[in-house]
Amino acid sequence: MARAFANVLGVDDGPFEKRSGAPVPLIGTVFANERFDGLVIRETVRDGDLATSAIASMAIGTRFQGHLQMLMLHGITFGGFDVVDLAELHETLRLPILIVARKKPNLDAVRRALENVADAEARWKRIESAGEMEPCGALFVQRAGLSMHEAEATLSLHTRYGNLPEPLRVAHFVGAAVVRGESHGSA
Repeated sequence: MARAFANVLGVDDGPFEKRSGAPVPLIGTVFANERFDGLVIRETVRDGDLATSAIASMAIGTRFQGHLQMLMLHGITFGGFDVVDLAELHETLRLPILIVARKKPNLDAVRRALENVADAEARWKRIESAGEMEPCGALFVQRAGLSMHEAEATLSLHTRYGNLPEPLRVAHFVGAAVVRGESHGSA
């Protein structure tokens, strides 16, 4: 049986203004199995280049650092096209990283949309270097430092309601509440 990572930091972005450079909250929820253990909040900017370092700072130097077994991200982009460098983040944190999406992205549409953002080629290279999204149950994943069997086991352990694992589902709700005063919609 594949190992399931129990102590997880799940990261999602909160709602943000659609203008370039607008602040974007990054919400990290820490789970130990089914228990919600903590919250970490950082910030990036819309279409910026800060997500990789901001997400790394959600683990490094926090009280959770010694307990985390895995980082789980809701997509590879935050705040529009602030693209995470998966290899750099994995090397910095020395933790397995699982990127989760509800559906496989249309890479042709992503490439076209990137034409409107500074440093489009560098951002595209980060997307490409993360590898193809692979089906994993009802979701799609990219991964670094773990097998597909470990990804499946970890998603199974952390998914209770709907398709998203709890660390990402709760981060989504908290992000909406931080920005709008209350959560809304479904995750």
